[in-house]
Amino acid sequence: MSDKNFGNNYDRELTVRFFKKWWKLLMWVFIGALVVSVVASLLITPRYKSTATLFPTNSNRMSKAIMDYHYSLDFMDYGIERDCEYAIQILSSKSMEDSVCNHFNLLEHYGISANDPHKLHKLHEQYRGNVNVKRTEFLGVEVSVLDVDPQWAADMANYIASGYDAICHRIHHDRAMDASGIMEAVCDQMTEDIHALEDQMSTDPSHRNSTSSLIEYKCEQLADLQTRATQTKVDASLAVAYKFWLDKASPSDTKAWPKRTIIVLLGSFGALVMCILVLLLVDRKAKEEE
Repeated sequence: MSDKNFGNNYDRELTVRFFKKWWKLLMWVFIGALVVSVVASLLITPRYKSTATLFPTNSNRMSKAIMDYHYSLDFMDYGIERDCEYAIQILSSKSMEDSVCNHFNLLEHYGISANDPHKLHKLHEQYRGNVNVKRTEFLGVEVSVLDVDPQWAADMANYIASGYDAICHRIHHDRAMDASGIMEAVCDQMTEDIHALEDQMSTDPSHRNSTSSLIEYKCEQLADLQTRATQTKVDASLAVAYKFWLDKASPSDTKAWPKRTIIVLLGSFGALVMCILVLLLVDRKAKEEE
């Protein structure tokens, strides 16, 4: 009964003959790829990375935390997961992107022609490739910037983190002003209702007790609404901080990209592997033709 070999059979002698035949070519391919990879890695402009880290504050209103003794949360608390997600959305927003691009004149800094019909697309693509906003393990937010100038990268990261307060204040201000206008209108209407009830009570004393109770109830509602309106005006007028700084970005003295060692290794060994595959196909085709 003959033995059967299942699977792929490895022929060691065939491998040895292959490398004896092609070792010179493989050596020159490897050396050539190594030289090309080294030169290419040296030609790539290095980029430096700077990172700013912040903690979003609790999104509850500062005025309510200070003025309302019934309020149970501390305005000094760090933000919860929801506040962290809000911060990432704001820091990654188109409004923030446009502000940074205009402030640092990134169109010129990135070398994009002002006459290019696709200049805005190229600008924002390069911006998003160089700026990264992510959440840390402990509900902080990291703003990382890559740039050929280490000082420029640090300035951009700090500007983006600082701009978080400005955008949050604008959002809260606009919302508070809308709410304040509505509450003032309601307060005016409630004041008119109270005056009407007071006039009714003076002209019709028969329902004095019920009318007096109703007036007292409406006065309590009015006082509560006026307090809330005052808190809303405070929120609209004060520019408070919406973050705690953990680390401000500073210029890096070591490049973050490119990793020249990885480029050289991948380039040289990748070329060697491709050459081996091509030679194997050549040998196989030559054997088939024999």
